[in-house]
Amino acid sequence: MTPIRVLVADDQAMVRGGFRMILEVEPDIEVVGEAADGLRALELARRARPDVVVMDIRMPQLDGIAATRRLLHELDPRPHVLIVTTFDDDDSLYEALRSGASGFLLKNAPPEQLIDAVRTLAAGEGLLSTAVTRRVIEEFARRPPDTNAVAAEALSELTDREMDVLRLIARGLSNAEIAAQLVISPGTAKTHVGRILMKLGLRDRVQAVVLAYDSGLVQPDRR
Repeated sequence: MTPIRVLVADDQAMVRGGFRMILEVEPDIEVVGEAADGLRALELARRARPDVVVMDIRMPQLDGIAATRRLLHELDPRPHVLIVTTFDDDDSLYEALRSGASGFLLKNAPPEQLIDAVRTLAAGEGLLSTAVTRRVIEEFARRPPDTNAVAAEALSELTDREMDVLRLIARGLSNAEIAAQLVISPGTAKTHVGRILMKLGLRDRVQAVVLAYDSGLVQPDRR
């Protein structure tokens, strides 16, 4: 089995070392580099071509959000970015997901959650818990949708059923929950999700959540 290649970016050496120790004991994960700032993370990512970048937000020279935007713009294939931070605030979460990150994890999460997150992202699945989804929805409710012609044209490619599925993705439902809601099999729900991501040119369901609210397709409850 080819190991999952991981780059760790954090300005604290002890944190980087801790993440490395947690990840490298797993036989299917290889840490290919450590970076103390966003610019170094970009440099190492260009050389090491990681599958997943574990990225802190607050770093010198170039913060994690700006580094994520550049990584996903400049690298091909693009890595999946897992934002790991001590800053549990809505603005950081919102901007991290808007930058193209595929997941968001707090540093006080148990070590096994970091391992699971890396595997989840490497498999092409976004990491967005129900609690995090709820906060994203609340944040979008505070901000007007950024509807544009490109998003509208992309959504026009979806069938009515796929639009229904996208709305449920945006509410934070899993494939099993979508299947139960629409009275279809979990396999059919998974197929619909895959087709939605392909048609919209998205990497994972996290970005589908962002697009659904950012385009105005789904309107948050503003009460």
